[in-house]
Amino acid sequence: MKPRFAIIGGGLSGVSTAYELTRQQHTDFVLYEATNRLGGIVETHREAGFVIECGADSWVTEKPWARELAIELGLESQIIPSEDAHRRTYLLEGDLLTPMPDGMRMMVPGDLDAIDSSLLFSEAAKRAYRDEPNHAEEFKAFAAARRPGDDESIACFVHRHFGDEVTQKVAWPLLAGVFGGDISKLSTAAVMPAFQKMERDHGSLILAVQKQQRSGAPKRSVFTSLKNGLQSLIEGMTARIPPGTVRLNDPVISIVRSQNGWEVATASGASSFDQVVIATPVHRARELLSPTIPELNQLLDIEASSAVIAAFAFDREASPQFTVPEGFGFLVPQYAQTQASTTAPGLLAATFVNQKFSHRAPEGCVLVRAFFGGNAAPAMLSWLDEEILSLAIRNLSRILGVLPPPKISLVRRWPASLPQCTVGHLARVAQIEAAIARYPGLHLIGNALHGVGLPDMIHRGRHTANKLISA
Repeated sequence: MKPRFAIIGGGLSGVSTAYELTRQQHTDFVLYEATNRLGGIVETHREAGFVIECGADSWVTEKPWARELAIELGLESQIIPSEDAHRRTYLLEGDLLTPMPDGMRMMVPGDLDAIDSSLLFSEAAKRAYRDEPNHAEEFKAFAAARRPGDDESIACFVHRHFGDEVTQKVAWPLLAGVFGGDISKLSTAAVMPAFQKMERDHGSLILAVQKQQRSGAPKRSVFTSLKNGLQSLIEGMTARIPPGTVRLNDPVISIVRSQNGWEVATASGASSFDQVVIATPVHRARELLSPTIPELNQLLDIEASSAVIAAFAFDREASPQFTVPEGFGFLVPQYAQTQASTTAPGLLAATFVNQKFSHRAPEGCVLVRAFFGGNAAPAMLSWLDEEILSLAIRNLSRILGVLPPPKISLVRRWPASLPQCTVGHLARVAQIEAAIARYPGLHLIGNALHGVGLPDMIHRGRHTANKLISA
């Protein structure tokens, strides 16, 4: 008789696990989801020709697993690259948008001439950029002396290479826009392993980026999405998962070891399983697992920040004072948030969605998403939609001019959705996995452990499904 599995959590990780089990013709499982829908932070609103992502809007192209899944689901014709010919990111300085120099890989330039001509940086910051390659051997020696398991904050890492201005003006808003976190706490090893490798191999990050640019490798878009939105991935997978295996609006109350495996209890009753996959947000995993594995109470005490998204669809011609500059959007540095008035708490970034991806808005229309997070987000979670939309309009109007009445507006709240991979995170993950390994048939996945990106969650879910089958 085939073993029976439980998957707790119907976000992307959990759905990917269920999909892969189904693909492998193992359908004796139950997928529990506490809410009325599958997909978690992957949700697409489609209306009047607009495709509005309510959570994640794309995946990083260089990681293959989301693209592979899309092709497998018959969505290859839906795959679209980001419009990198028009890729430009702005930083908010006062109420003005200043473009970041061309050729940047996050805070690392490939073209120092572009840095020299930029209005974004002081002369001191430009000198720091120019000087960084001169210390290549020093940085390389530092990296070589690093012991296995050594870690440092992103703020320390960037400061060593480029100084305080670049750290605060560029690195902070870039990482806050992705993680909603504090770069003085975030782990370089967990969040930016590619940059750590650059330092190890080349010393200078600038020399490493310049070498990559000279390599002649075909240029790929930075981001990838789907014409009809990322929810197409969820829809494609759930269409293949047997409907009887999915239980919506059925939150799990407890997980208890039994003589032959695990007992999972919900308000509707209890069931026995041979193996259990926890694919919930980390705070729920902590609640469920701490009674059985007490040491996880501390290990899974991983801070997670919240996010609030306000999206607007506009007719571009409805207001002559409304101007969206060419590019993907803008970021708000920490010092700009601190200096902002009380009408602008927590604005982290805004995306000019129809300029980042095609097939997002009808001709002549504009789609903008505003992101709030950081310390302001927890309070904003309880605000009315109208209050959040009004705040977003006031913020955007200061920057983009007089906004026309929106054709569509929506709000999404994502509480505790962005785990903070703080210094020492990889060592913590190793301890968590060692603790879990002492309990056969128990598995823990999700964005708190192995990456917040969509490809990472897909990969981990499918990998776990194959582990279940082969156990």
